[in-house]
Amino acid sequence: MGDAFTYIVSTAIVLGLMILVHEWGHFVAARAFGVRVDVFSFGFGPRIWGRKRGDTDYRLSALPLGGYVKMAGDNPSEERSGDPAEFLSKPRWQRAIIALAGPFMNIVTAVIIFDLLFMFVGVGRPRYFDQPAEIAAVTRKSAAESAGIQAGDRIVDVNGVAISTWGQAAERMNALLPNNDLSVKFERGATTFNVDVKSKAQLDINDALGYPRDPVVIGDIAPGMPGGAAGLKVGDEIVGINDIPVVSWMQCVSAIRGSKGELLKIEVKRGEETLRVSVKPVLGRGGQGSAWQVGISNRFDLVYTRLGPVDAFTRSVITTRDASVLIVGIVGQLFTGKVALREMSSIIGISREAGQAAKRGPADLIGFMAMISLNLGILNLLPIPILDGGHILMLSIEGIRRRDLSLAVKERFVQVGLVFLLVVFAIVMYNDILKLPLFRR
Repeated sequence: MGDAFTYIVSTAIVLGLMILVHEWGHFVAARAFGVRVDVFSFGFGPRIWGRKRGDTDYRLSALPLGGYVKMAGDNPSEERSGDPAEFLSKPRWQRAIIALAGPFMNIVTAVIIFDLLFMFVGVGRPRYFDQPAEIAAVTRKSAAESAGIQAGDRIVDVNGVAISTWGQAAERMNALLPNNDLSVKFERGATTFNVDVKSKAQLDINDALGYPRDPVVIGDIAPGMPGGAAGLKVGDEIVGINDIPVVSWMQCVSAIRGSKGELLKIEVKRGEETLRVSVKPVLGRGGQGSAWQVGISNRFDLVYTRLGPVDAFTRSVITTRDASVLIVGIVGQLFTGKVALREMSSIIGISREAGQAAKRGPADLIGFMAMISLNLGILNLLPIPILDGGHILMLSIEGIRRRDLSLAVKERFVQVGLVFLLVVFAIVMYNDILKLPLFRR
């Protein structure tokens, strides 16, 4: 009951506020162009409470999942009075800006949230970055093993720059890759030796040099995936896979992805107890396409550094840009078939993620809110009828033709978009329902 309440409340907060921000963008733009707004509602359904100021009824409605703006004369199928304050009486470019204002406000909100998080919470970096750059493990048959690197070796120089910590090593390598080869000097006892690493786009630096010591603690388990079904639990520390010691998350990921779907024997510490769990990976979407997965994520041990206003804003813009590129890329892969609809999340999946974020703390919930806002902004720009992008597309077509589309064409346009989105929603919802514990096998 406690988890269900957390999920419901966190979902209402995340979706409710971010959809309300979206509608507020439409509201502000409409008022700026002199469009009369009849209703601004927080929530949907029956009106619970409200107050009318000027022409607008500001109301609280029964279902607090977002809100809506009702502009005068915004429905082409309804009779219009010809009032210049009606939406459809405005020039097309103004109507397009009003449509664009909602997604724009979501994107701006994401930037603002990231900015505040970077200033007041800080930027996280792995705790091991402050530790000496000592190799904790080398994977069998890896480039590092072939180069003679062993556990206990320490990185002391990268391309002529002295290194003492993993943070310095990471910073130096990130500045050089992927455009430069690396010359890495190691220290082993009283001796030193060099390892040359050739630059390439998909270079696995851990395969080339080995892994740092960064304990792997399960932070989350995806529903309907093999990890949870096999008995892995949040808080378990993974210490070995197939009798090979595991010292870092990337080593764990590499072992799972390299399993080829064969059964893995995962050794975990759970409190004072050590357990062995057999898990069979399944093929799912990874960072660069399909990959073998068991449905677990790491609880990263991070330390946070607060940024000043200028650095925080710069970083928030970069973070928003990078996340936007990722979202657009996933949408593109969805339409090309490289990503399946079953990998998308409906309100059920969003609710689960919001609940998990809320459990981790306010900062994680606020960060998740920023990502939801960004997703709402970008997805609403898709040129699909009934979405803002669809309205902008229709206005663009009318602008090119220099005359309005017929009411029949507009209605068919909206109907096609509505059916398409309902089908997508139904498929995604169905797959999310199958991931619930009740339906797991």
